[in-house]
Amino acid sequence: MRLSIIIPAYQAETTLRRCLDSVLSQSFRDVQVILVDDASTDGTHALMEEYCQRDHRVQMLTLQKNEGLSQARNHGLHKAHGEYVTFIDSDDALGKDTLQAVMEIINVHPDYDFVEYPIYEHYGNIRRQHLLQFPRREYKSIEDYWLEGHAYQHSYACNKIYRTEIFKGLAFPKDEKFEDVAMLPLLLSRCHLWATISVGLYLYYDNPTGITAKADGKALHQLLDNHLRIIPKICNAEYYAHVLNIALDVYENTGIVPRLPDKPYNNTTKLRLKHLIGLKGLCQVNKLAHRFYRKTGR
Repeated sequence: MRLSIIIPAYQAETTLRRCLDSVLSQSFRDVQVILVDDASTDGTHALMEEYCQRDHRVQMLTLQKNEGLSQARNHGLHKAHGEYVTFIDSDDALGKDTLQAVMEIINVHPDYDFVEYPIYEHYGNIRRQHLLQFPRREYKSIEDYWLEGHAYQHSYACNKIYRTEIFKGLAFPKDEKFEDVAMLPLLLSRCHLWATISVGLYLYYDNPTGITAKADGKALHQLLDNHLRIIPKICNAEYYAHVLNIALDVYENTGIVPRLPDKPYNNTTKLRLKHLIGLKGLCQVNKLAHRFYRKTGR
């Protein structure tokens, strides 16, 4: 088996068929499709059974209680027999011939530990659609990938095909809503060579009831903590400004001033204000500004 595809699903009866049709119609056929029903109570289970009967490459796992996305992925990993593995969320889909395009590159470069390919983000409103493209580039350095490649902005689990063995002994963190940000640095520490490519397409469809839409102060704090573990080792002005924005979101949602190590960067207005009035002062000013913009509709 060349490639295992893990698709966790919870209450996904309205989107799962689109997802599975896009996967099973791929021209690359040497796949094991692992469906993980995370204790759905709608028609998800019946839909999975239908596809298992239709295609021998599809198998399903049924969890007895809802365990969340991370655990569903972990259960899928335990059943993965492919030399390579990828994840697809049940809301999403693959562009035509994506797997063939990516696997052809992997066949030419068997030393790649993973390959990342473009992602098209659908947000319902056509003005908010976005294509995230990548140059054809190889990486050996985590720092280069994280900072020059801006990996912290696209640390998704789903638009990548990985060598399965790099997951050995690892698990997606339980009960975290931004588990991808926690997992990617762990995987990178095991990788010797990886690449971004310009072919293939992962189709992300925004789900208003999904993980990021429901992110509360606790989840944002988890996200911030994941980045704070990285900053002492890898940081530049642009990344620090990104993490500062997360810290401001934490304050806006919780009223708690988060910890953030001081860095000498002052290339943005927010960073300059932080040096002048401190993180607490910046948090308060930022919250007032957001309140003003919401009231005035600007």
